Amino acid sequence: MFSKKFLFQLFIGILIVLLIWLFINNLIVNLIRTGMGISFNWLMQPSGFALSEYSLPYKPSDNYAWALFNGWINSLRVILLGLVFATILGFSTGISKFSKNKLLRKVSSIYVALIRQIPLLIQLLFWYFVAFLGLSDTPLKPLGSLILISNQGIGILGVNLTPEFTSLIIGLSVFTGASISEVVRGGLTSVSSGQWEAFRSLGLTEGLGMRKIILPQALPAILPGLTSQYLNLAKNSTLAIAVGYADLYAVSDTTITQTGRAIEGFLLLLISFLLLNLIISGAMEILNKFFMRSNIH
Repeated sequence: MFSKKFLFQLFIGILIVLLIWLFINNLIVNLIRTGMGISFNWLMQPSGFALSEYSLPYKPSDNYAWALFNGWINSLRVILLGLVFATILGFSTGISKFSKNKLLRKVSSIYVALIRQIPLLIQLLFWYFVAFLGLSDTPLKPLGSLILISNQGIGILGVNLTPEFTSLIIGLSVFTGASISEVVRGGLTSVSSGQWEAFRSLGLTEGLGMRKIILPQALPAILPGLTSQYLNLAKNSTLAIAVGYADLYAVSDTTITQTGRAIEGFLLLLISFLLLNLIISGAMEILNKFFMRSNIH
């Protein structure tokens, strides 16, 4: 006799298969009725629209496939830089909550409490319309000619970053950094108080003890939550359309509007972000296994 647990799982499995079959069947029937069918030939047609920003050579006469690829590269740039800055900010503020400096602890707590209460979309609009477009044409020079800040974006050592790209990077980094800070704080709290007392009794400084003793032990507890925040940043990057940045979602939206190929367009969009998330998850899994082996040895 089969157990109740097995029968229940079998029932759920059959139900999921039936729902998927019904969805696919309805999709096929509707496509047949409209006479459209599923085709990707449109990818080789000229896109006919310009991109506000692109990393690879692009012109409106290029095909949709190249336009989408440029959008994917733009998304990748934002996600990778956002991950770096959010990690630095998150770890810095998370560790600061254990500092003996009362002001530093207070500032870190206010940052996390404030940023996590404001929706990301509002923060992105603030950075774009207020922080950048609200500036004058005359560049601000906080570090002389090294950094130039104006309503045209930021210039760093001759590299010009558009206000759309910059506001998106700052918004994603600040927002995700606040969540990473809480993940780091939770991981550091999981380390027993005896470990803290041990490195202090050896005369190690707080910074050295944190780097050599506490943080390595806390990383296995931090990494799963960190992976989740990384994936959230990748998904949240689709809000780039709100500030006019030509990421994959924005390019896909324009492509679908022009071609009318919503099914194929969204299918490519889903596959692209699935690939990005699998890359992030895979990299974090490798990192997690590395630290697990290091702790065992």
